[in-house]
Parts: sequence; C-alpha cells; structure tokens
Amino acid sequence: MRKFLLSVFCLLAEVVASNRCIAQELNCTVKVNHAQVQGTNTSIFETLETAIKEFMNNHSWTELQFQKDERIDCTLNITIKKYEEASHAFTGELLLQVSRPVYNSSYNSTVFSMKDESFNFNYKEYDPLEWNENNVDNNLTAMLAYYAYLFIGMDLDTFSPLGGTEVLHIVENITNSAQMISDPGWKAFDDDRNRHAIINSYMDTSMEPFRQMQYKYYREGLDEMANNADRGRTAVTEAIELLQEAHSNKPMSMLPQIFTDYKRDELVSIYSGHGTEKEKQTVYDIVSNLNASQNTYWNKMKK
Repeated sequence: MRKFLLSVFCLLAEVVASNRCIAQELNCTVKVNHAQVQGTNTSIFETLETAIKEFMNNHSWTELQFQKDERIDCTLNITIKKYEEASHAFTGELLLQVSRPVYNSSYNSTVFSMKDESFNFNYKEYDPLEWNENNVDNNLTAMLAYYAYLFIGMDLDTFSPLGGTEVLHIVENITNSAQMISDPGWKAFDDDRNRHAIINSYMDTSMEPFRQMQYKYYREGLDEMANNADRGRTAVTEAIELLQEAHSNKPMSMLPQIFTDYKRDELVSIYSGHGTEKEKQTVYDIVSNLNASQNTYWNKMKK
C-alpha cells in the first residue's frame, strides 16, 4: 500500500512542483545527551549529533520515493555515559522510537520502541560518517544503518502484509556482517534484546504472526477507526490474538513483551470504556500473560 501510494504521489509531483518527491525515507530527530560526561569540550557532542542527524536523514536507503510529508518519523535519543578523548571512544545507550500517522487523524502511533543498552562506538570529531553495505567495519555507521533499515522495514509491514521483507533482509545482512565487530550488541545469544536477537526473532518464520499482526493492527485496525471505531477495534483484537500466536510459536522471543511495553497506554485508550466485554477480556488475558508487570494498566481496560 505504501509503495503504491508513494508511486501515485510521485506522479502527482511531476505536476505539482512544490510537492516534488524525494529519495530520503527518514525524518529522524536526534538528541545526544552528555550530562554524565564532565570536563570535556561539548563541541564534540554537538558535532556528533549533527553528523548522525545528517547521516540518517540525507541518505537514500532504498529505491523508494517519498514525499517530504511521507517520510518516516523516528527518534534517536543517545545518552553518553563515558567518553575517552584520547581514543575517541564513546560508551552509551540508545532509546529509539519509530512511529506512523493514523489515517484520517492527527494521531501518531508507535510502531517500535526499545532501549539499546550497548550503543558504544568510536568517533573522531568532523570525521565523515559513510556507509558501505559491503564493508561493515565501523560500529557507529553499522548501528545507524541497522536501525534505518529496521525502521523502514517495520513501517512497510504496517502498510502491506510482510511488505518490508526486502528491506529487512538488509538488516539481517548488516547483522551477519557485523559479527566481526568487537563491540557488544551484535552477537547471537549474548542478550535476548540486542540487535541480533531483535532482527533474528522478527524474521523467524515461526514469528510471522507477529509481522502479520503489524498490518492488521495498524492498517486494518487503527487506520479504520476514524471510519468505524467498532470495526477498527475488532481488527485490533484480532491483531492481539496474532501476538499471542507468535508468543506460542516462539516463547523465548522478547518482541511480544516489548510490543506490550510501548503499546500499554494505547491499548488502554482503545478498550477502556469501549468495546464488548468479550473483546476486553480476550485482550486482557493475552497482554496480562505476556507482560504481567503492566497489570495495573491492563486492569484499566476492563472498565
């Protein structure tokens, strides 16, 4: 659906010059927080922030054509915990989020959000950030490219069933190539939430219900609510049932739990005071089983 719409937009743009299509896919907001680092010239962090923002937003990651207002909204909030000036080594963590607009509304819904606790890299001020998919030897650009393609692939999944497959294979390739990088976050079995674990789980055939859930939840669910709230909510309920199926297929995957973490408030707003008792109980039983730590919120859905 997104590919079709983008093609239409590009054709229209030939007529309407002010709405010319552009190649860049991302509208990425970048913030580098260095409050924990003392006694260092702050210009390095400002330069880093600008370099990452330009790298994410000015690069053409795919052959898709996006209008400016169709670019995918995402945020990278980087917290630097340690900086060694002599070796240009940064130790930090990344809080990331990608969202998409809901059809016929002013609401943006989170498509994916999590914390990468191993966002460590080397960067020398003013060194250009360059990306070569065939030569993955720089941890900073590898991580940024990984998330750029992940954001695009997940976004495409919300517009057509498994629509991001081609792009997500690039994420897999980056992960495989990055196995030679010594920095943490890439290795299999080191962490059930690291970069390897996320893409490996997302693309596992047993987790296909999770990817199918993305389309049903957003395109058939949220996008339909402006036209028919009951029909949209029914699709969301069916999407949550697919989430349960994915969990049953691969109980060790953290994706269903991560999903419920960033969807907590949204799910409460969808069902609290709305829907049938059966819908509410169905969703409550699933999300409570997946993420009991949020039961205080899940209980609100049944009111």
